[in-house]
Amino acid sequence: MRDLSCGDVRIYLEVEVRRVNCRSCGLVKREQLAFLADNPFYTKRFAFYVGRRCRQATIKDIADELGLDWDTVKTLEMQYMRAQLAQAGTPAPKAIGIDEISIRKGHTYRIVVSDLIRRRPIWFGGEDRSEASMAQFYEWLGEEKAHGIRLAVMDMWKPFRNAVHTHAPQAAILFDKFHIMRHLGEALDKVRKAEYARLSGKSRRYIKGQKYTLLSRRENLTLEGRRALKTLLAANKRLNTAYLLKESFGQLWDYEREGWARRFFENWRASLKWQRLAPYEKFAAMIDRHWDGIAAYCRPENKVSLGFVEGLNNKIRVIQRRAYGLRDEEYLRLKILTCMLPAL
Repeated sequence: MRDLSCGDVRIYLEVEVRRVNCRSCGLVKREQLAFLADNPFYTKRFAFYVGRRCRQATIKDIADELGLDWDTVKTLEMQYMRAQLAQAGTPAPKAIGIDEISIRKGHTYRIVVSDLIRRRPIWFGGEDRSEASMAQFYEWLGEEKAHGIRLAVMDMWKPFRNAVHTHAPQAAILFDKFHIMRHLGEALDKVRKAEYARLSGKSRRYIKGQKYTLLSRRENLTLEGRRALKTLLAANKRLNTAYLLKESFGQLWDYEREGWARRFFENWRASLKWQRLAPYEKFAAMIDRHWDGIAAYCRPENKVSLGFVEGLNNKIRVIQRRAYGLRDEEYLRLKILTCMLPAL
């Protein structure tokens, strides 16, 4: 760069700055250019375009499409996601959903907390799914906002409950029905395995390979699946009973008064008598122990969309598949926290 006089100043653009040398004073002035991205070879407008494209495709796909280096695309996308979070602002949730996700093999978990009213994840962190890790969320949120939470939706994991009692004691606890129905599905699968072990010869052929046929809702099955289910239930009385009990249990969340819900549950539990369905009896005992967190859904003020948490879990699994082999936890955090935010 040549020296310039103060009277005849020429601006020299070099990557992220404007540099001006003054021959009389010898100073170098560095001025930031607001339109440039964090990667100084590209503008923010281009970085946001890359970020928007990465919402539907992998980093590799976008790198190949635009003729860019893989690391460059990742850097531009992360800048875009940070800008999304900055625009979304600081949350003050009234109803939260709490869940854990496995980020790699070996029982390595992180906690995801969502705002159920604004329908977006707001926190990703912790070292595991312990009470101490859950406490990190409340520390991040702040004591004042933590006391504004009126409802916490979660599975029946005790450390999550303890953290709510400690940091947001005013909040009602509601157990997620999808986790509860998953426990019931596991009980049905145990009955299926027991029946397969009990039978022999040709009687087994109706049960073999029908795990997901039994666990799926009837309306979600294909025509072939419905035929297989009909044949299976006609061939095995115990599985037929277990399947009908599983399907009917979902009615529990339709009641608007706790007394009616409790009467339904007691009748459902009484129907297990003489059925020899030990896994179902254990499931019923678990529901009885955690009844307060289930009956909470009957109260009008606790009517929130419980399907959002399950939908978010499915979206996170898609994100993890797209980022297969990527060990950058900060990138995963940004992807999860921005997956429900509007595009910039």
